Amino acid sequence: MTPLAERIARQIAAQGAITVADYMAQVLTDPKHGYYMTGDPFGRRGDFVTAPEISQMFGELIGLWCVDTWQRMGAPGRVLLVELGPGRGTLMADALRAAGLVPGFPAAAELHMVEVSPGLRARQREALRDYRAAWHDGVAGLPGGPLLLVANEFFDALPVRQFERTGQGWCERMVVLDDAGDLAFGLSPPSPAAAVLLPEALKSAPPGSLAEVSPAALGIATELGRRVGEQGGAALIIDYGRAESGLGASLQAVRRHQAHDVLAEPGSADLTAHVDFAALARAAGEAGARAQGPVAQGTFLQRLGLEARAKSLLREATPTQARDIAAAERRLADTDQMGSLFKALALAHPALGPLAGFA
Repeated sequence: MTPLAERIARQIAAQGAITVADYMAQVLTDPKHGYYMTGDPFGRRGDFVTAPEISQMFGELIGLWCVDTWQRMGAPGRVLLVELGPGRGTLMADALRAAGLVPGFPAAAELHMVEVSPGLRARQREALRDYRAAWHDGVAGLPGGPLLLVANEFFDALPVRQFERTGQGWCERMVVLDDAGDLAFGLSPPSPAAAVLLPEALKSAPPGSLAEVSPAALGIATELGRRVGEQGGAALIIDYGRAESGLGASLQAVRRHQAHDVLAEPGSADLTAHVDFAALARAAGEAGARAQGPVAQGTFLQRLGLEARAKSLLREATPTQARDIAAAERRLADTDQMGSLFKALALAHPALGPLAGFA
């Protein structure tokens, strides 16, 4: 067992079963042994590669989206430019390089990063050493004002609760100890309370059905919806998942770019679940925002000018660089790569019309 597995096992032995969400939160953010707290998981030498690490084009286009949205807001003299879960800081560094070409935006943008990992904060400070930035543990710590917020592959790492419909009703999937003392999945007793968090359309699903809900994600979407509804701006969410709420369990573990047992060696592998974009849109809409999308990532990036940016880079590229640029464009946009599984959703002030990439 890893040290974190031993601690979780002791907790379950002493206090009883824990929810999948509690398990996921400990695995990812435990101060001593959490996956994101103890190293750098990004890149080919890590466990997974995100879009900003694939190509500079991704961050540059996001930066131009922020500038275009700022202009549609009336180009306020101060706007919070925020990223949730900034990884190595690659996306924001590329975004600022592109956005900095637009007069007025660099002076207006106030940079804020939401990150809980001390190690990743250090990487972000290095990547953004030429800019003034503030770091926060959560969205609630952000100062007031109009907002331009980017969250790329952030919501998929938020803890989910899992539910299973049995012949006696909905039960919650829990993490328990098996007869050998190892971590295993079990079910809580049936209870009407187990279905409270489920979307109405899923509550009558037949026995054997599985469902996932992320209260943490819904809470952040609600806060973002309130913020942009009251103070202006927009939040751009890019992640993998489904456009409509549906049944099924998507919780998965990834280690060294390969699938890994979710309960094996906790803290050594990434845990993620597919994002329910419809649920995020509903939560933000009820709080005061207007949702735009989701649209497929490939469609979104092409509308922002991905093909034109690739052609521009190709003009001065070596043959090796040209191959890399073409491969990156395909990976970001093709439907058999990231283009359709990944989606973009904007949560915007109701007065803003259709934003770039969504019309």
